[in-house]
Amino acid sequence: MIETNFLSVVMLTRELVKGMMERNRGHIVNMSSIAGKEAYSGGGLYCGTKFALDAYTTATRHELVGTNIRVTAVSPGAVKTEFSVVRFKGDQQRADDVYKGIDPLTAADIADNVMYALTRPAHVQMCDMLVLATYQCSAKGLARVKQESQ
Repeated sequence: MIETNFLSVVMLTRELVKGMMERNRGHIVNMSSIAGKEAYSGGGLYCGTKFALDAYTTATRHELVGTNIRVTAVSPGAVKTEFSVVRFKGDQQRADDVYKGIDPLTAADIADNVMYALTRPAHVQMCDMLVLATYQCSAKGLARVKQESQ
């Protein structure tokens, strides 16, 4: 998890920034998580990798200040993707239960936020985008108020 969520981003960023520096333009978008803002029980390693990514993103922004390279972190909350099925080792019911009673975000919602950051005028830098579902107030704070269809 450390390699996937953090070290791979560092290695890729180091390589890509070289060309961005030569051109003096570019945009780095790191996909973080609310888990990088707020730790929770049972998420120690995952939260740790996302906290590290958040710090790295901020430090990279500091290192690139004075250039035309923008740096953005997108930190989604509850997003319904195939990740939950993988997380629960193929148990679709357990994966579905994570989102029961809420309208979770979708991958398309997050892609829309990335596009928003990428399409701002050159003088605008979206630094940190925390994106939550309407019935979500924190990493574990979900109001399961939506009635399921019969």
